[in-house]
Amino acid sequence: MLTLLKQLREILRRWWSEFTLQTKLMAVATLVVSLLMSGLTFWAVNSIQQDARLNDTRFGRDLGLLLAANVAPMVGESHLSDLAQFSGRFYTSTSSIRYMLFADAEGQIYFGIPFSQSEVQNSLSIRRRIQLPENFVTSSDIPMVRQHITPDGEVTDVFVPLHYNGEYLGVLAIGTNPNPTVVTSSHLTRDVTIAVFVSIWVMVILGAVFNALTITKPIKELLFGVKNISAGNFQQRIDLPLGGELGELILNFNEMAERLSSYEEQNIEELTAEKAKLETLVSTIADGAVLLDSNMSVVLVNPTARKVFGWENAETIVGQHVLTLLPDAVKSALDQPLHDIAQSGLQAESVAERDRDPGEFCVTIPGSTSRTVRLWLTTVFDQSRENVKGIAITVQDITRETELNEAKSQFISNVSHELRTPLFNIKSFIETLHEYGDSLTDQERGEFLDTANRETDRLTRLVNDVLDLSRLESGKRYHFDAVDLSQPIEQTLRTHQLNAKDKGIELIQDVDDALPSVLGNYDLLLQVLNNLLGNALKFTSAGGKVAIRAYSIPSATHAPPSQVRVEVADTGIGIDYEDQIAVFERFFRVENRVHTLEGTGLGLSIVRNIIEKHHSSVHLVSEEGVGTTFWFDLPIYHAESALVKPPAPLPQAVIDQTVTPQPKEMA
Repeated sequence: MLTLLKQLREILRRWWSEFTLQTKLMAVATLVVSLLMSGLTFWAVNSIQQDARLNDTRFGRDLGLLLAANVAPMVGESHLSDLAQFSGRFYTSTSSIRYMLFADAEGQIYFGIPFSQSEVQNSLSIRRRIQLPENFVTSSDIPMVRQHITPDGEVTDVFVPLHYNGEYLGVLAIGTNPNPTVVTSSHLTRDVTIAVFVSIWVMVILGAVFNALTITKPIKELLFGVKNISAGNFQQRIDLPLGGELGELILNFNEMAERLSSYEEQNIEELTAEKAKLETLVSTIADGAVLLDSNMSVVLVNPTARKVFGWENAETIVGQHVLTLLPDAVKSALDQPLHDIAQSGLQAESVAERDRDPGEFCVTIPGSTSRTVRLWLTTVFDQSRENVKGIAITVQDITRETELNEAKSQFISNVSHELRTPLFNIKSFIETLHEYGDSLTDQERGEFLDTANRETDRLTRLVNDVLDLSRLESGKRYHFDAVDLSQPIEQTLRTHQLNAKDKGIELIQDVDDALPSVLGNYDLLLQVLNNLLGNALKFTSAGGKVAIRAYSIPSATHAPPSQVRVEVADTGIGIDYEDQIAVFERFFRVENRVHTLEGTGLGLSIVRNIIEKHHSSVHLVSEEGVGTTFWFDLPIYHAESALVKPPAPLPQAVIDQTVTPQPKEMA
């Protein structure tokens, strides 16, 4: 039952919602008028009925008193036959009396009209009693009147106490019918009221049907057409055969739709071209761009911003709230500024305040490849510059710039530290010689001058290494040509021969016969060999060995070799595993751990940069107490590869086929 009521209510709600405002107002007005008229009619009927009841009450009371005055002597003297005859004549002489009942003082009914036959008095007879009202007073002569409804209509009951010679004899109960003229008038009034009510609603229904056919339907058609036009469907037309104002309105609507359709056809190509230009411009700019609406939902995003924020694989970006898409670090930085900008149009009191730059933010986005980005927020206003229409976020990836700044700061700090030490030593010994030169012995002066000379050489090496590293990182283009590796290897060995002999270290040259030339730069490769061999001699104790090897790398297939491998191996102290990753960093020195040898800490960094110029990489294998081997691969020279530009990168397949060498036991 409850479900049925809900369904009925839903049907009525939909039915009512389809009415126009005019129809709803008409229905409400009609309902109010009909209720008012019905109320007035019912009030009139009720007033008539109240008057009829009062008249019936007076008539019943007067009739009761008249009968009581005539029948009281008969009852008091027990002339029941006379009572019956009188009552019969009185009952038949008027149609106003419905019944007459006589009861004794104890309430037992001993005579009544109408009746069918006398009751047989025997032991099985059931005597009837009259039920008097609770407020009936037997000692008073005033009759008691009440009214009740029966299946045959309303009846007025009159209870009259019977007194004779001061003695209470019983009660006379008579029932009177209502006035037939009043009843007929009441029925007529009721019928007229119903007719008025029905007539009003018939007129309302007919008016609603007429309104739906002549007004509501055209208006709905016109409303539907306007919605289609606003949605961009300029082909919408309304075809209704109507005259008057509605017909003219429909005709003007069709003309407007025709003009809009023509305008769209003329300008759609131009608008599309302008949009394509704008999208192309936004998508090709180097910086990221994200455009938001006033609700901070994404409207436009270019590929650069997608890449920076990791949105390449996101299916849907446009239309979503930007704070649900941004990385946590960016969201934390922009959450409050974005909300402030969204409210700035309402809070700003002047154009200068609205044009104020919202700010610039630098945020580091963590991840597998950490990025540092610079963000600019720009408020987009409408033409009047009073309301905020959107927010533009400009994104610039400054990861490389940040890394370069950090590297520059670290480099300057390290260079300053490295330069300060030899300069301080030189200044200290020179000041000592200047102040106490006369009191020093020749041996002490010689030691001081020798120390200052060594610190000067150290300072010179540091400056030269810094200049070399700066030149390598400056992007200078080097000439690459055929290089016979046996020549720079022999030159390097001759350069360090005396130093090795003084330290008691054996130098070994192991170069394959008929070693093919490689594509490279002679001077740069010579510097690499000098640095690697110098490091090997520095970290190898007396009696050790240092070897330079060069040989062609056999290919996994039967194809001729395409690379030459160069190794510099020693039997020195070796490099701890933790230091092997950092030895190619600037100013990193193993002697920082052993505290026995000096160096600039730039040699291996220079080696790495030179080998990278040759599109290769330097590797090392080391074991503490056993020795260290540095090695790298160079491409074999061919006549067609003699170019001024650097060689092409080595194929990954060739690198994968090479075998990482292990320190060999030197003969």
